[in-house]
Amino acid sequence: MMPAREVGPTGPITIDRTSPVPLYFQLAQYFESAIRSGALKVGARLENEVQLAEMLGLSRPTVRAAFLYLANKGLVVRKRGAGTLVANERIDRKVELTSLYDDLAASGRKPATRVLKAEVSHASDQVAEALQLPERALVMSLERIRLADGEPMALMHNYLPAGLVQLNVEMHEQHGLYELLRASGIGLYSATQRMGAKNASAAEARTLDETRGTALLTMERIAYDQAGRPVEFARHLYRASRYAFTTSFSRPEPVVG
Repeated sequence: MMPAREVGPTGPITIDRTSPVPLYFQLAQYFESAIRSGALKVGARLENEVQLAEMLGLSRPTVRAAFLYLANKGLVVRKRGAGTLVANERIDRKVELTSLYDDLAASGRKPATRVLKAEVSHASDQVAEALQLPERALVMSLERIRLADGEPMALMHNYLPAGLVQLNVEMHEQHGLYELLRASGIGLYSATQRMGAKNASAAEARTLDETRGTALLTMERIAYDQAGRPVEFARHLYRASRYAFTTSFSRPEPVVG
């Protein structure tokens, strides 16, 4: 076993080279314990990879693997120019017919919106098909960044039939889309939704304060009103390091007889 070194908020980090537990996981467990105990507060910066590797006699890839493990669990975020920081608690969202704005507010986070685009344009083939509109019909096209406590969470693209509702940029910045639809008398009663994943492009990474190639969650949703008419088509990108979806399943009742 290598000598313990006095680094970190909870005393020495001990790396046992004779243990079957991988070295990166030993290091990750130390920081995870410090974060969960509150010894490392939100926003605290972890040691630089190179410095930590030298102090502990580890390779830089080993330290990087430990930090990646923490990032994948949503415990830290890696920011350009700032290093590796302890993150806010990951948002865990139940898959149901609610908006991200509503869910953030309900979880005690402070939601905010940065509107990148709000314009009427011709629908693409995919959007027209989703909203059951004629080819090149006019739609309200929205592109927004959703933030929680000032931190970007998602890049959202929403499409509504033109003329469905009159909304301005200020309204989008201060309220969630579903909240605005409800206030306009438009109820959402059902939806079809598809989840997926992709690697962030350079532009997406810049927008979401991630690194290029980072895993992102994808979501496509078509929401319907009480009459079964599609009123919204959404394509969203979520930071997988800061966000998760939870789905509950129940076993069907057995057939008797």
